[in-house]
Amino acid sequence: MRRTTATRNASIAVKGAAAVSAMAVLSACGGATSQDVAGDDETVRIAVNGWVGYEASAAVLSYLLEEEMGVKVDQQKIDEQPSWQGLNDGDLDVILENWGHEDLMEQYGPDGNGTVVDGGPNGNTGTLGWYVPKYLVDEKPELATWEGIRDNTDLFTTPESGDKGEFLAADPAFVTQDQGMINHFDMDLKIVHAGSEAAQITEMQGRYEKEEPFLAYFYDPQWLQSEIDLVHVEFPEYEEGCADDEEDVSCGYPQYDLNKIFSKEFADAGSPAYELLKNWEWTNEDQNEVAKMIADDGMDPEEAAEKWVTDNGDVWQDWIPADA
Repeated sequence: MRRTTATRNASIAVKGAAAVSAMAVLSACGGATSQDVAGDDETVRIAVNGWVGYEASAAVLSYLLEEEMGVKVDQQKIDEQPSWQGLNDGDLDVILENWGHEDLMEQYGPDGNGTVVDGGPNGNTGTLGWYVPKYLVDEKPELATWEGIRDNTDLFTTPESGDKGEFLAADPAFVTQDQGMINHFDMDLKIVHAGSEAAQITEMQGRYEKEEPFLAYFYDPQWLQSEIDLVHVEFPEYEEGCADDEEDVSCGYPQYDLNKIFSKEFADAGSPAYELLKNWEWTNEDQNEVAKMIADDGMDPEEAAEKWVTDNGDVWQDWIPADA
């Protein structure tokens, strides 16, 4: 996911360049441009990052913008860091779920390029970390701590990890601090990427059903947290500076009050669509409900969004601006 406070300027530059190229292709193929936002026929361009919880938020907000307010929406699937470049370049309007990224706010926010602004909380509380299944902790309570993991890495060996314990991760594009934690706490672990969030979930579900050991990077909000019983491994609490060196991270992840990031141009225009997105706040439970419909029940995102909107008018009515 997404996610660390450590600065990765080289990675940002590479992915940012990819984002510029991708946006140029979108424009050349007739995709939404900043002119659409400025014109009478407004199109809201939403970055959609690569996890189903984010997709759930984008689906519900797109449904409300289109069906309740008659505003066109262009959802653009793009990784986290290039999303910021897209806001900077005027090719995107909003990131719906930002996990920290203080370095990117410094680069593009009021103290940097001045092209993006904090859009306020989206209502979700983000938790990242290392997780093991509860049935494993029931057998070996020490596995709820980093010391227990360090002393029992042999439990997690797989053909993919060789003679080391496997640390199961998702998409290699997610920005994490796990290798730095493995290094600092001297753990005989190898990070194995499932390839995507969906692939990681499938792998975790399969092992859980067989009650096999596994150790994984995971997070909340995430619909699977309500389906299987996981234990969050304890590390020293996050404090400022403990993750600055990505090769030597002496703490666990911080907890995030997730927020929205707007392009300054879009925010300054103050359209009714902006007001809806600014007003939007929902809970982890709300997001997980929609995400489960998409990922576990096999519903199309639009169908899941319509069902949630139909069932939760008391939640979203206040998001709609009075003059819409």
